[in-house]
Amino acid sequence: MRILASGLTDVGLQRDHNEDTFRCLDEYRLYLVADGMGGHNSGEIASAMAAEGMRSFFESTEKDDATWPFPVDPNLSLQENRLSASIKVANKQIFDRSCSDQSTHGMGTTIVGLLVCLERGIAHVAHVGDSRAYRVREGRIELLTRDHSLVNDYLMMMPDMPKEAMDILPRNVITRALGMQDSVVVDLGTEDIRPGDRFVLCSDGLSGQVPDERISEIVSHERDLSQCAKRLVEESNKAGGEDNVTVVVVALEQ
Repeated sequence: MRILASGLTDVGLQRDHNEDTFRCLDEYRLYLVADGMGGHNSGEIASAMAAEGMRSFFESTEKDDATWPFPVDPNLSLQENRLSASIKVANKQIFDRSCSDQSTHGMGTTIVGLLVCLERGIAHVAHVGDSRAYRVREGRIELLTRDHSLVNDYLMMMPDMPKEAMDILPRNVITRALGMQDSVVVDLGTEDIRPGDRFVLCSDGLSGQVPDERISEIVSHERDLSQCAKRLVEESNKAGGEDNVTVVVVALEQ
């Protein structure tokens, strides 16, 4: 198989600046979307720091010290350790900057990353926050991540919560992000890959505006990846464009 990828970010229709960042790091088979938050332009700084911190970590640990300064988790593969450690390093960099620079105090960012391991026929998905990863296979879409949000946390603790109680919870509060503390818990998952699979990484500017079924329809029928990313962004803006919107589409082809 070979990997093709394309990404696009857009400010949307109701924001005056873009705090999202994406990277297609083909040399590492690593693909990222980060959605920054914070006052002034600090969200933009946080998301860019997350992407650059992960890229730099993969570059510096290509041959050895794959998880430094964090210990190796024996329950994870080398690549899972590497992916998780890169996010933890980025988190510490953002947190330290936030503490030392008053202009960026309180900044943070979500992150979702896809690391493809062709030789093993798998892909690792890591995320913190509510940026999402989907897999579209044979016209069917599957959400591969769980939003770290107040709503989801309540549902985990109280799955039988009445709808009336759920409706009063704020929908846009995330409970985990990079930069909030000096350490972070990274959620990891491993998925099999097949020729024809397409993965979509996105900020909530897409997932919060466009139904999963519509995302699947666009991704399944638009063969050109750059046009696919463009159409997804356009769909979000057609739905109101309430937020910055960022997508990365990764295709596995024979």
